[in-house]
Amino acid sequence: MSAELPTRRQELRALWKLALPIAIAQAGQSLMSFVDTAVVGRAGTQALAAVGLSTAVFFAVSSFAVGLMMGVDPLVSQAFGAGHARRARALLWQGSYLAVIAGTVLAVPLVVVPRLLPSFGVDFAELPEVRDYLDWRAPSLPLMLLFISTRSYLQSAALTRPLVVATVVANVFNLGADILFVFGGEGLPAWCGPLRLVPAMGVKGSAIATLLCCVLQWAIVAWAVRQISVPGGMPSVRPVRADLLQAVRVGLPIGLHIAAEVGVFSLAGVLARWLGPESISAHQIAISFASLSFTVALGIGNAGSVRVGWAVGARNTPQARLSGLMAFASGAGFMSLGALVFALFPEWLARLMGTPPEVIPLVVPVLMVAAVFQISDGVQGVGAGVLRGTGDTRFTFIANMVGHYGVGLPVALLLGFGLKLGVVGIWWGLCVGLTAVALALFWRFERQSTGTFQPLEA
Repeated sequence: MSAELPTRRQELRALWKLALPIAIAQAGQSLMSFVDTAVVGRAGTQALAAVGLSTAVFFAVSSFAVGLMMGVDPLVSQAFGAGHARRARALLWQGSYLAVIAGTVLAVPLVVVPRLLPSFGVDFAELPEVRDYLDWRAPSLPLMLLFISTRSYLQSAALTRPLVVATVVANVFNLGADILFVFGGEGLPAWCGPLRLVPAMGVKGSAIATLLCCVLQWAIVAWAVRQISVPGGMPSVRPVRADLLQAVRVGLPIGLHIAAEVGVFSLAGVLARWLGPESISAHQIAISFASLSFTVALGIGNAGSVRVGWAVGARNTPQARLSGLMAFASGAGFMSLGALVFALFPEWLARLMGTPPEVIPLVVPVLMVAAVFQISDGVQGVGAGVLRGTGDTRFTFIANMVGHYGVGLPVALLLGFGLKLGVVGIWWGLCVGLTAVALALFWRFERQSTGTFQPLEA
């Protein structure tokens, strides 16, 4: 079987052919929040702080559901690897049911949590704007999860063009809608007609724009799936309890690990807010850039997950090992470039976001810390993907809990508050946690891939 392996160059070419469009689609999700931050940042420090807090709450809640949906990834990719296209389509339907259920249930705390914060002594000036934002952003969660479920199917089928189209169309629409709804249409030329009547809605307008984009994005990929024929005829579209439970069993550790990772960054945002609105604004701008570069690593990780899943489904462990190691190398290589950009142009990046003058002195050193942890961030993002392709999802959760909460968070508290380094110290703690997770995940794959991988549905 090893004689059939491609060369490293061939594997890299195949990996990037799949990874590039997936990374574009992945980046599209973060780009919406990036654009929200860039547009709202021009409305003032309080509005920017409101979006920062809102985004922290949204991703803290939604990250678990996103990870839960990723439990469909290895099931679908291994089904395609085994040559069972009809089974893969059936799993898409089960993933869609799971998306609607999880998205609807978890949208509730997005609306309720901001209203409970004053009861716990949290009463920031921007809290009313946070409530407005999340009231309109919450309905987008089921749509986002439906898109992720459909994305799993399309990427496992190696049909990635619809993902790129949906991402580009949605983000172009988001930019225009953000500007229109945040600042209003009063200043538009006469030929814009009724758009001139749209009132300025500030932070709430940004959330409405993102909600509309989620509708558009999912509609495009859903239409693309309908054009794909299935050998042997379409499977039943009814919910299957056993399939739903299997997806939950695989996805639950992924959901917990992503919630742990996003949760620690969200917690860092809350800690930064205690230091003042300038600190949370600096955190939000830096996390927007760091998240944007990380989406490429996630795209590589998703492509690695698919290629590893194909190999595991075909019971070809040497191919799975090669695919995984090339994904690790690609992630580390790309994120090294991101580190250079952050290190060389921190002030330019800060000004690109329309950062208020009083926030720039904090943004620049935080971006320098982000430059340091780029490689670790990329390796751990890819590691989660390739281990997901093998069906090994529990270890990733354990590694994230120990790395972020057992190592990174105590360091963040010590440096940020104990040694009075502020938001920069908090980010150094995040850096230490990411490095611990990256080392653990690479060790796990290196060890597991020397044995024999078994498909989840063996």
